[in-house]
Amino acid sequence: MRVTRTLRATVGAALTGALLLAAGGTASADQVRKDLWPLEAFGARQLWQEATGKGVTVAVLDSGFRTTHQDLTGQFLPGPDWGKATQDENAKHLGSKEDVRDHGTAMAGIIAGHGHGPGGSAGVKGLAPDAKILPVPEFKNSGLATRWAVEHGADVINMSYVESTPGTDDCAAIHYALEKGVVVVAGVGNDGLPKKNYPAACPGAIGVGAVDQFGEADDDNNANSTLDLLAPGVKIPVAMGKSDADYRTADGSSAASAYVSAAAALLKQKFPKLTPGQIANRLVKTAGLAQAEKGKQLKLPDTHYGYGFIQPGPALRRDVAAGPAQGPLPMPQGKAPQKGVVPGADKGADPDPPASGKDQVMLIGGIALGVLVVAGIVIGVVFAVRRRGNSGGQSWG
Repeated sequence: MRVTRTLRATVGAALTGALLLAAGGTASADQVRKDLWPLEAFGARQLWQEATGKGVTVAVLDSGFRTTHQDLTGQFLPGPDWGKATQDENAKHLGSKEDVRDHGTAMAGIIAGHGHGPGGSAGVKGLAPDAKILPVPEFKNSGLATRWAVEHGADVINMSYVESTPGTDDCAAIHYALEKGVVVVAGVGNDGLPKKNYPAACPGAIGVGAVDQFGEADDDNNANSTLDLLAPGVKIPVAMGKSDADYRTADGSSAASAYVSAAAALLKQKFPKLTPGQIANRLVKTAGLAQAEKGKQLKLPDTHYGYGFIQPGPALRRDVAAGPAQGPLPMPQGKAPQKGVVPGADKGADPDPPASGKDQVMLIGGIALGVLVVAGIVIGVVFAVRRRGNSGGQSWG
């Protein structure tokens, strides 16, 4: 296809030489594979000679999963059973027009889809097709879901959702995951604003934005210091829809995050002893920019491009020094806080962000305190507003 040839001339040359999701129309399975431009851009057939994600578990924290989709049969491990209440919360948040399983299925396919038909030649194939998916339903339970994933064998955790403020355990749980050697990847959001979102703003999470076929950052990315890397997130064929054989075309940092999680799975297979920071180091040190951006002499990391778009081939093959365990990205310091404790500074945000509980909390009030001192009376008014998500909850895009 012309788009693919153009891509390889701009981005692909670098790749081979060196909720957060908006869904479009349907497509046939054969057309899906033809349109799956990231695999062509990454030189996936060559990549899979180095690593396929075999033996690696990627936890996908999401709204739900269609485990019977034809491109994902056998890829799911048993997930937690948190009862109907969690399912109802997810369904309520998404609305009646959306299937609670769609988003998680789409992310799982990008990571570890195996396709179907002769030799798996049709449908969605993931960047790490031999990885296993640990499906973790998540809504207002980011910290709980993260800790559950860590304790049940996750090597990588994908978080394709955003919140305006972190829950009481969200960042602490990510810190815990990193201490256990788990790579954490999160989308930066699709508002097209400089606004920082969680969990991408938590120290240690790799914040990801979307890039198109031409290596250009998507204008809808939230551009700020939480954006570390770019990955394919525009016109991506995904496994989602009304049946086990349906597909859509999707945009957003959700898809981009899933590609980074898949790349991390490949690296985890080939370099199992590397820390999460050292995995991030390989992705950062081998990241690329479109030729037009190279000419601008950007100072990296850039708020729109981070360190650039991922290049899994070079990340797997190049001689990159492991470097310090912490890696090049902002990481949490000290011992991981216990459950329920919110750490201090995020990646460049206010040093003490307001914390919200599992449920939406809004504290509105003015409290006048009179303190008699030698010089007189000082009256202070404290006003705090805590708000979770873009519209009272998380955004899956």
